[in-house]
Amino acid sequence: MTDALIVDNVKKVYGDREAVKGVSFSVKEGEIFGLIGPNGAGKTTTLRMISTLLRITSGKITVCGYDVTEQPDDVRKIISYLPEDAGAYKDLTGLAYLKFMAGFFADGEEAEKMVTKGVEIADLDDRIKSKVDTYSKGMMRRLLIARAIMPSPKFAIMDEVTSGLDVINAYEIREIIRNIAKSGVTVLISSHNMFEVEIICDRVAMINEGHCILCGTPAELKEQYGAKNLEEVFVKAVKG
Repeated sequence: MTDALIVDNVKKVYGDREAVKGVSFSVKEGEIFGLIGPNGAGKTTTLRMISTLLRITSGKITVCGYDVTEQPDDVRKIISYLPEDAGAYKDLTGLAYLKFMAGFFADGEEAEKMVTKGVEIADLDDRIKSKVDTYSKGMMRRLLIARAIMPSPKFAIMDEVTSGLDVINAYEIREIIRNIAKSGVTVLISSHNMFEVEIICDRVAMINEGHCILCGTPAELKEQYGAKNLEEVFVKAVKG
């Protein structure tokens, strides 16, 4: 399998604070890959560097062969990034929002096809014609995922995508992500919910205090540490 993402000894420094301290991992094409760790571990900073939103202090990142520092415009053409705090225009209907966003990528028939795809991904039935300010958090997340995927990116990045959702909505969002990966999109998700990552991801990297401390399949990591779940793996790895 070809690497869709290579993160090589990447660091990010803010003044005298080193937020990311030499993180390295790779993601294969077609994988659902999880970046996990506690709040403040450096997950979001790493995602923002991959997404070209933050400049790397040192190290190298390539996405589908493009260097994020040297070729950021090429990277932006093939990725989508859904931050945890993303929102939509609340005075628009869900359908109008998708049409508005599609206009940034295409026009005419191509834009219409993109919107049709977005409506299918969101799967909100008649509520797609309701105003966004009437949506529940789960409905909003469906709409935002649809917006991120309808331009057909090669690589999708999602930060804490099920954060704050109830059990049913979180389950449904995970099913959407699985279907996205089956369609050929490589998916990178970050989460502090290790149970969720264990059941949805092909492989995971664990980050703690700006360092990547482990990487592998959930089964490999559990076997390595004689653990029942990834949460136990993480605790054992951190405590040494």
